[in-house]
Amino acid sequence: MRPRRALYIGRFQPFHLGHLQVCQTIAQDFELLVGIGSAQESHTLDNPFTAGERHLMIERSLDAAGLEDYFIIPLPDVGRNALWVSHVASLVPPFQLFFSNNALPRRLFQEAGYEVRGAPFFERDRFSGTRIRGLMQGGKGWQECVPGEVVQVVEEVRGVERMHDLAQHDEDA
Repeated sequence: MRPRRALYIGRFQPFHLGHLQVCQTIAQDFELLVGIGSAQESHTLDNPFTAGERHLMIERSLDAAGLEDYFIIPLPDVGRNALWVSHVASLVPPFQLFFSNNALPRRLFQEAGYEVRGAPFFERDRFSGTRIRGLMQGGKGWQECVPGEVVQVVEEVRGVERMHDLAQHDEDA
């Protein structure tokens, strides 16, 4: 019998150690589907990385952690909450569970008939995308919050430099 599949969606801007812990926990009992939310967003202070860059961050991190049975799927926004779950379901392999702590997606997936569970938090105050992006803008301290594979991707795409340029653009505007 095939293991049940569970979907975990995040923006992963960037993928951090808290995300990795959630993925590892889910993957202990389920085939893991990782949805890259707001896949169309990039090059802003809130969403500095492209879907492709986030895919690399996640794939390299999960591989290094020894996870084998997973899918990573970019999920562009549809712009209408009433259509979002069916939009997501059309883009991912069939799944039975949805993991989230966000009230709106939880409600939408529950109303669509999916089993919904809370995603475990791991040092939420430390592992927050907002906090890590702030550290990146400051240029230091962010590396200890993300897997080493994410550091490599950020360096490859000159992500910290991008963050500085984006912050400068916001100041100039």
